[in-house]
Amino acid sequence: MKNAIVVGGGINGLVASNYLQKNNFNVTMIEKNSYVGGACIKDKILHNNKEIYFPKGATVLGMMQKFVFEETGLSQKIKTFYPKSPKLVYFPNYSEPTKIFQNINDLKIELKEKWGENGNIEGFRNDENKVIKYLQEIYKSGDSPNFNRAEKLLGKELTEIWIKGSAFDLLNRYFTSEKTKLYMGMTVTESGPASIFDEGSAFTIPLMDSGSIFNGYWGFVKNGIWEVTEKLFDINNNLGVKNLLSTQIDNIDKVNKKINFNGKEINYDFILFATDPKTPSLLIDDSDSLKKINKKELIGTSGKITAFFKNPVKWKKANDKEYDTSFRFVFSNSDLYDFEKSSQNTKNNISNYEPGYIQIYPEGAAQRKMGNNENLDKLILFSKNFSFNKKSKDLLNNKNEIISLLSNYIENIDDLVETKFLTPMDLNEQFYFPKGNIDHMTLTKNQNFAKRTFSNNPETKFYQYFNNEDIYYCGAGAFPCGSVAGTPGYMCSKQLIKKYL
Repeated sequence: MKNAIVVGGGINGLVASNYLQKNNFNVTMIEKNSYVGGACIKDKILHNNKEIYFPKGATVLGMMQKFVFEETGLSQKIKTFYPKSPKLVYFPNYSEPTKIFQNINDLKIELKEKWGENGNIEGFRNDENKVIKYLQEIYKSGDSPNFNRAEKLLGKELTEIWIKGSAFDLLNRYFTSEKTKLYMGMTVTESGPASIFDEGSAFTIPLMDSGSIFNGYWGFVKNGIWEVTEKLFDINNNLGVKNLLSTQIDNIDKVNKKINFNGKEINYDFILFATDPKTPSLLIDDSDSLKKINKKELIGTSGKITAFFKNPVKWKKANDKEYDTSFRFVFSNSDLYDFEKSSQNTKNNISNYEPGYIQIYPEGAAQRKMGNNENLDKLILFSKNFSFNKKSKDLLNNKNEIISLLSNYIENIDDLVETKFLTPMDLNEQFYFPKGNIDHMTLTKNQNFAKRTFSNNPETKFYQYFNNEDIYYCGAGAFPCGSVAGTPGYMCSKQLIKKYL
């Protein structure tokens, strides 16, 4: 029986441990914190002497693969919910939000009426779904992304447009309205300030819709998303995974294949790092690989505000009860060029904050929908664009600017009793995101699709860590990316099962 060491107790490490243990590996999971979860953990505030829990990092579920959710046993342990009501999009000087219907015919009518869209919405969705189906197939099989295989399965034209092409060209191919382009293209900057003009930036759009638990949509977990990692940890314990918490690795002896920690040592046949991409280099004392990583695009520009209300939020527009749990998007940009400028200005530290867009997750309303009635309502504001050189305490004016913008859409803004604010620098310190990037690397042309690997020989050893034999990497920096929750951990474990068994 092979000894598999998994370093890192986030979602990817937990998923990898689960699959390896069930396939006759002797798995030891090592986590330096006293808890598991990575960025999928809870925090709390005290209100009227009562503890109110909230998601400290990751907030919504939806990008995980349904088969992972089911095969790990998670589907039997947690309750989920996803809003079937339309998403609501707000632009400046528009009195009513635009509804993003799931039904394509309803969506075509709405976008034509509200945004004057005369493009090929149905064609966009149909082509995107072809790319998503392809992605989900290689996720399931554990196959490495490959441009030649993509062309065989999708055809040369779709591969050029959707995988190799720029988001700017993709959006202009299908749409006529700048507002449609902005909404459909906002995910290009999801992990960091990738340029919409760069080759390969188009791929981020289907990538961020490739979750299959809720068929490409996002959802919530009863109590909070931390239930996913906490329950999976319990499942793995019952399977026989040896879990070493509060364990700091001192060094790794690659010659004798031993890991040293706390005055002890453990033998390994292979190590799987489910961490940030720099940690393996530091532990194996590989300065060359560390230099290569430092040359990559690491910067993240997303901030997060958790807003607590003493009464349920009342929206000024679309306040029907059916929209309580709708995701909302507030845009400050007016076209793709403004969008690009805001994104790149913060990347280049021209400004500390540039209004771009805010994704609003109705965490409190979703919890009520699942029967979890809490003492405060919660909105999660995922906000672009912040630079990396300031902590939240230095950008309180910008936080207040975002709350002020929110007051344009909420009737009872005076019910706001507390906020928790994290900038990219805060995210870096609290979750070890390199330069605050939730996906650990920006989804740029040299770090996307088949290039999202650290291997010196990706054709045959895609998840190997540079040229280090029996050392692999499946953290958020690996394909597909951290946002597609647990998928790097699953794909890497799948390839190792094939190799060693």
